[in-house]
Amino acid sequence: MNLWRADWNRFVREALGVTLDKEQQEILSSVQHNRRTSVASGTARGKDFVAACAAICFLYLTPRWRKNSLGEIELVENTKVALTAPTDRQVKNIMMPEISRLFNRAKARGVELIGKLNAYDIRTNNDEWFLTGFKADEHNHEAWSGFHAVHTMFVITEATGIGDDTFAAIEGNLQGDSRILIVFNPNTTVGYAAKSQKGDRWHKYRLNSLTAPNIVNKKTIIPGQVDYDWVLDKLENWCTRISPDEVRSEMDDFEFDGQWYRPEDLFRKKVLGLFPKVDEDTLIPPQWLEEAHERWRQANGHEPLRADLNILGVDVAGMGRDSSCYVLRRDNWVASFDAHNSGGSADHMKVAGKIMVTRRRNIELFVSIDTIGEGAGVYSRCVELEEEPQYIISCKYSEGAKTPNGRELTDLTGQYKFVNMRAYLFWAVRDWLNPKNNTGAMLPPDDKFDEEATEIKWSFRSDGKILIEPKEDIKDRLGRSPDKFDALANTFYPVRNARPINVNRIAKMIRR
Repeated sequence: MNLWRADWNRFVREALGVTLDKEQQEILSSVQHNRRTSVASGTARGKDFVAACAAICFLYLTPRWRKNSLGEIELVENTKVALTAPTDRQVKNIMMPEISRLFNRAKARGVELIGKLNAYDIRTNNDEWFLTGFKADEHNHEAWSGFHAVHTMFVITEATGIGDDTFAAIEGNLQGDSRILIVFNPNTTVGYAAKSQKGDRWHKYRLNSLTAPNIVNKKTIIPGQVDYDWVLDKLENWCTRISPDEVRSEMDDFEFDGQWYRPEDLFRKKVLGLFPKVDEDTLIPPQWLEEAHERWRQANGHEPLRADLNILGVDVAGMGRDSSCYVLRRDNWVASFDAHNSGGSADHMKVAGKIMVTRRRNIELFVSIDTIGEGAGVYSRCVELEEEPQYIISCKYSEGAKTPNGRELTDLTGQYKFVNMRAYLFWAVRDWLNPKNNTGAMLPPDDKFDEEATEIKWSFRSDGKILIEPKEDIKDRLGRSPDKFDALANTFYPVRNARPINVNRIAKMIRR
């Protein structure tokens, strides 16, 4: 039993007689070790099956017993598992049949799982140890109240069909040793399930039908999963053939059997396990971020030995805000974001001190500080302390989008102009990440940054200039300020790179 408790995949193989593919095994391991697991999936990719495996593992591998003074075995750590879906049919005809098959497979292998299997649950001889399934009722959140145990698990299928209020009720039970596993086809980009694939609280997985064993091997390896002929049909009906020179990553173009395809939204959702194509007004497509992250990983996160531009972007926290954020950009390489909680109060001198320490380590470092609001005090203090104040930049989002010489700034193509400096800086991040521009952007993986970047909207003003939506609109959707994105945007403030070398300052550094 201890071997199975230590390795749920072993329990599934040996006790249930089940073969999971590599990606399903990773999902099961995540549920074993992590509180929150989110799975976006293509059709017939086994998402409900692996969810059932996880539920059975949790039900039977987490309870604990001991002998009492009378020599009787008693349950000292109980377990409750709840399965739910938007409709009763999905619970009764999809989730519970998967549970039943696993329960009966174990029995056929001589492994007697305790409890009685019913249409909607598994009941043991202890009222505090069970698995149950029921419809998620938007008007009956009381169903979730009091669902407490030493070990609790919530499995939600077709999670995009369940409202945020229901998830809020479920979240109230995530205490102690608890798990939540949500599985879904990514039909919509809004709601709790969609956010789970962006937020840093979750361990995130995607089941792509094209990587299923039946497709890779072009024959049935796992009965019941997606098959090769079905995929061929969807390629012809839900995709457009394209040539290699037409490939655009932001369109989720992909290669299959030597041919490039551009998917329609149906193919994205039902086969690739991807969300519908991002709206045209989204500033940063998620695919661009993935490419920049991959380049950063390939470089093992190592910063370049030499760089023409070294600039630190600083977004200063104030009253009621979460964090002051710092990020270093050296040409096209970005360091990991450094965020410090402000505790709800402004600490300008501490921020200024950190900046000056960083400046002393790198005499060619520019520092770009947002000076609208809280950053003004930090900027003033840094200028006061700095021997070469030209390296400290006042980055005002509200000012005109112009160079230090007064020339109006444009995008990389020279076609677009901007309403203000904020619009220019945000678009500069977009230009930097756009694969068409071949900048080689290297960005560290960061779920919070990605969530911020893909939430920002842009538009054209009546005069044709680019406008970024108000920060308050972004905060309303995110539930927080986009501090990390602001900090990176600050590093794109136009600066003159050539600076005279201060010999006296170098001499002081040597004497230290």
